[in-house]
Amino acid sequence: MSERNSPEINAGSMADIAFLLLIFFLVTTTLDTELGIVKRLPEKTHEIGIEVNEKNVLEININSTNEILIEGKNVVQVENIRQLIIDFIDNGAGIDLNGNKCTWCNGKKNVESSDHPSKAIIKLQSDRNTSYASYITLQNEIIGAYSELRNRLSLSLYGKSFSSMLTAFNKDKNNSVLLSKIKLIKTKYPQHILEEEPIE
Repeated sequence: MSERNSPEINAGSMADIAFLLLIFFLVTTTLDTELGIVKRLPEKTHEIGIEVNEKNVLEININSTNEILIEGKNVVQVENIRQLIIDFIDNGAGIDLNGNKCTWCNGKKNVESSDHPSKAIIKLQSDRNTSYASYITLQNEIIGAYSELRNRLSLSLYGKSFSSMLTAFNKDKNNSVLLSKIKLIKTKYPQHILEEEPIE
């Protein structure tokens, strides 16, 4: 009885093919990257003893069940928060640190609310169990309130929105006229957002 030779498969180039496939997938695959929040941290200051009147601080809390509370007691829906912030910042009931009134404010001038946009502070505090989505949504509403106020003032002064001026300035960084207009709007409505450590 004759012995049969079993057929052999030439696997010499299989390693090369696997290596080429690996390189192909590494080159063509796109990976999702989380961008996070684009935020510039304030510079460290050495000022001590600045007195802040309580009526100039709007306290916003997000509890562990993602409810938004104003001053720790009134529950507010997220769709109403922007207008509350606008009303607070734009109240214009008093004067700034130099004794000037807010002539551009359209608020109700409620004496129990903020004196001036330069004095208005938004204090934000979350809970350790607050969802990331709720926190980001609230952040967007706060930034959106400032954007709305700046756009409104910019339209009344220059006939252009603040957002469009920022876009134009990003294309032409040497435009000193545009830069001075942007700085003026930011001075009229400065962003004062205080974020505290989450509650345990």
